[in-house]
Amino acid sequence: MRRHRLCRRHAGRLTNSELPMHNIEPYYNWRHIYTSEEDENSPFFGRDYSEFEYSQTIYNYYIHPQWDDFGSRTLYLKVLIADYEEKYAVIELMGEWNDAIENDIMELKREVIDVFQAAGIHKFILIGENVLNFHSDVKDYYEEWFEEVTDENGWVVMVNMPEATQHDFKKAHLNRYIELYELSNWRTYKPFHLFKKIDSELAARLKM
Repeated sequence: MRRHRLCRRHAGRLTNSELPMHNIEPYYNWRHIYTSEEDENSPFFGRDYSEFEYSQTIYNYYIHPQWDDFGSRTLYLKVLIADYEEKYAVIELMGEWNDAIENDIMELKREVIDVFQAAGIHKFILIGENVLNFHSDVKDYYEEWFEEVTDENGWVVMVNMPEATQHDFKKAHLNRYIELYELSNWRTYKPFHLFKKIDSELAARLKM
């Protein structure tokens, strides 16, 4: 098994797109508030992680071992927080979103989102800055997700998806179901303040 020594000091100097793939970590500054492996409602409850042993890959490139596998071969995620009182979750994504071959939206919806929705979460913030490519297929799961959250006064937003990836996402008209949102400094917010900022802005738009 291949081993790499982690070097977080470089992560502050380079953008994620400039980092080697195995050095791109999920955001870790909220771990004192929430960890998905300790959340009994999380699909990742009870998982163990290595800081040094790399086994998961995207197209033969090793990725950081803190990312969670949910059934896709090219897309991974990390649940940064799930707040059951305020009914929101923040999920960071990494890799290639491929509905055409991998049916990633089905895997994401059935293996992750449905679990959190069953626990009462209906507002989802997806961090998409490390979604490097997107390949579309049918819209069924997006429509289903949109209808389900809308029925509960919820929403789904994608934060900081790269421009080239946004182009393919918009071309498939999926921004009708998942709102694209730009907030370059999202890491400077505490989870609740990030949620309230997005929630209040979306509410204000609906009133216009």
